[in-house]
Amino acid sequence: MSLLTEPRELLVRTGIPSRKDRLSGFSKAVGVCAISMALLSQSTVLASADSNDAAFVIDANNGKVLYSSDGDALRYPASLTKMMTLYMLFEAMRSGRVSRDTPMKVSSYAAARPPTKLRLKVGSTLKVEEAILSLVTLSANDASVVIAEHLAGSEARFAAQMTAKARQLGMSKTTFRNANGLPNSEQKTTARDMATLGIALREHFPREFGYFKTKSFNFRGRTINGHNRLVGRIQGVDGIKTGYINASGYNLVSSLLRDNKKIVGVVMGGRTGAARDKKMADLLTKYLAVASTRSSGDLIASRSTEPRVTVAAAPPTFSYQPPSSVPLPRMRETINERIAEAYGADADAAHAVARLAAAPTRPIVGRAALRAALKAPRPTAPVNALAPSGPVPPGDIPTGRDFDPMTTGTILARAASPRTSPWVVQIAAMPEQNRALEMLAEAKARSGSALSNAQPFTESVASGSQTLYRARFAGFQSRTEANRACDALKQHSYNCYSVAN
Repeated sequence: MSLLTEPRELLVRTGIPSRKDRLSGFSKAVGVCAISMALLSQSTVLASADSNDAAFVIDANNGKVLYSSDGDALRYPASLTKMMTLYMLFEAMRSGRVSRDTPMKVSSYAAARPPTKLRLKVGSTLKVEEAILSLVTLSANDASVVIAEHLAGSEARFAAQMTAKARQLGMSKTTFRNANGLPNSEQKTTARDMATLGIALREHFPREFGYFKTKSFNFRGRTINGHNRLVGRIQGVDGIKTGYINASGYNLVSSLLRDNKKIVGVVMGGRTGAARDKKMADLLTKYLAVASTRSSGDLIASRSTEPRVTVAAAPPTFSYQPPSSVPLPRMRETINERIAEAYGADADAAHAVARLAAAPTRPIVGRAALRAALKAPRPTAPVNALAPSGPVPPGDIPTGRDFDPMTTGTILARAASPRTSPWVVQIAAMPEQNRALEMLAEAKARSGSALSNAQPFTESVASGSQTLYRARFAGFQSRTEANRACDALKQHSYNCYSVAN
């Protein structure tokens, strides 16, 4: 949300104005001219309010575009902007620059931002986790600027960093000018770019992504309820973000995770919040049926290679907890095999599906083929090649499990004894064993064939009055093998080193 929580009707009074309020004919003409010029200027940047509609649905397992209607047309992001603000904050948390309890100062500029906001006082502080929850639920504009100023010194500098990060992720048409989505004619994006950001948040921050499930939280005695009404109403929807300003209409990015299927949908330009929500529910219902159940690896360019801290931040304290009994997705031998299996040799979705069913082998293609599904221009007409034949009535998503296969706590039971491994690789030491196991599971899933035969395990060690758990991989017969695995881990921002066992 932004300047207005809901659009308001303009109240026009009739009757004879007082002398004080009357304008001369000349002043009226100047005013009308100025308003006309402003409207004309805005229309040259983006489409008019009548053409703000856009929608996009993508399979987050393999990058196939399931539906696109004006998916590459420029639109105002409104509070969808805060998805990138949170991405930047999550990255700072992972690199150790901030923790959940880090206090951030509230400047007069941040406190003066228009509603919706927390009504923070100048000179007070806001904890990082409070800021996260306020963005996810209330879409607080003042908290967004507090984050920006803490991480970059100023909102303008932070917006430039947001735009640079967007380019790194493949969001080629997105430009940010502020941290919250308040009206700015130069702040623009596309439905495709917002889907890309949604996938990046889940792939790069699977633990922190749990915050997007939050429906309400208590802020210093106030209960703040969220705006995303699909969370909890449609089984498997776990975020991500709503947005509204007058110029954009009602926007929504939704993530759905069900029966190993992962899809991300974007709806922009809704005329009401209810209409936007219904359209999203219909799209998710329709295209879940044709989504893939098999993951093909990362779809988004890796996040920055800032070093990780040795001890990871503790998990969120609200109701979300990572699942403990979900197996890791089956990984192909090489990245090329996974891409070829998922995507085929060309970008035509219908032919790709046909080849998967009919041809046991196909040309190997590079990782760029997957990213092309997110970046390449698409027709503005709806892409329905993957849709089931015949009409699909709107309705609830079928029942099933809601989980993220990137996090699991079951790997310890499967690991062979590390004593038989001549070399091991360590990636972290943490005060909680389950967090060490989660990081191992995530690292193995992200690092490809170099760790396909690695055996994750933890090893406890006393550190003063505290017990730490070393997160390690076993199964390396030589230092060369261990170093090769460590190199693969470093490409995905994991600190690591080889140890003779």
